[in-house]
Amino acid sequence: MTFNRSLFSSASGDWETPQELFDALNEEFHFTLDACATKENALCPVFYSEDSLTRPWYNNVYCNPPYGRQIGEWVRKGCLATSCFEARVVVMLLPARTDTRWFHSYILGKAEIRFIRGRLKFSGHTNSAPFPSCIVVFRGRHA
Repeated sequence: MTFNRSLFSSASGDWETPQELFDALNEEFHFTLDACATKENALCPVFYSEDSLTRPWYNNVYCNPPYGRQIGEWVRKGCLATSCFEARVVVMLLPARTDTRWFHSYILGKAEIRFIRGRLKFSGHTNSAPFPSCIVVFRGRHA
């Protein structure tokens, strides 16, 4: 995967994590890696801007992937990272699209799902998101 800044713009499906939400999750999970970030919006000292889908996700991972067509690949990576013993925990901020193939294949019955009440107001946006969101927690056997 080649780095493409357009993947990280709101026009392409990127919705920057609200700081308050990340802080609450970080207090609980103590993240060591932001798996999908740019230098400008990274939430952890260690982050991936390129090749995240091909690199190992390790320890306690936070991921708010682009919400475009490739979101299923990101969710698959989160699920596999914990089942393959790379990561202790992977926490993902996702649109609550319970009717999708990726939700049924990689989340339902495999992860803890925390639905967010109301609509999130993502950082950098004036209005709330036009979709519901959820937090998905994949836990490795060694977590």
